[in-house]
Amino acid sequence: MKEKILITVKTYPTLSKKYAELVCTAGVNDTGQWRRIYPVPFRQLNSDQKYKKYQWIEVDLRKSTSDGRPETYQIAGPLVIVNDPLPTTDYWRLRREAFINKVKIHEDLNTLIKEAHDNKLSLAVFRPCKWIDFVAEPVEREWDAEKLAALDAEKRQGRLFKDPETVIREFEIVKKLPYKFSYRFEDVEGKKSKLMIEDWEIGALYWNCLRMNKNDEKQAMKKVRQRYWDGFVQNEKKDILLVLGTTLEHGVVA
Repeated sequence: MKEKILITVKTYPTLSKKYAELVCTAGVNDTGQWRRIYPVPFRQLNSDQKYKKYQWIEVDLRKSTSDGRPETYQIAGPLVIVNDPLPTTDYWRLRREAFINKVKIHEDLNTLIKEAHDNKLSLAVFRPCKWIDFVAEPVEREWDAEKLAALDAEKRQGRLFKDPETVIREFEIVKKLPYKFSYRFEDVEGKKSKLMIEDWEIGALYWNCLRMNKNDEKQAMKKVRQRYWDGFVQNEKKDILLVLGTTLEHGVVA
């Protein structure tokens, strides 16, 4: 089926033996129904297919047969970018009209988790009642060696790409983030949670800040916190909402 999807989620790439890298992409159609488009080897797409967040795309989709989450679909035909990303002017008016005003906004995590356990949903917009902190924790700095070795073997045999000679020369595995970024917050019932931020943008921000601060990680982390805590959460002019999602491997973690 062909649908028009407003992209609202694009995660930082993770490794995949089959696709080299995967990006979890999600959005809503023009009636506000969630669509997770997975798998997407995003950085291997043609340049005219590399969509941005809050950009409309037209794409043929089919329901996933390997992923039982209700919103998950696979690309079944051409993908076309319709227009430029919707602007943020006038307090996100166009983005709110196309996205926020069309979806349910959850405030009770227990109710949301139950619906996810029952496989009624695996994507949702959530509004925290109280923000507690922005957290950065060090993690393993390199990708798993076995996965990298397997990917290298697959690349050399030309199994990962349609045009191996061209793509292998240009394609490099994305750098692994050395930190895990999370928000801590309370829901309307006082339930405290810490959820990892997996958005592509926070990864790109970290690497940009690191480069601009001459590889000073302390300063880079300070800049990331300034954006995601001071600039977003502590800004009274902003209404911060989170898009929560489950993973295929691990499902829902309460």
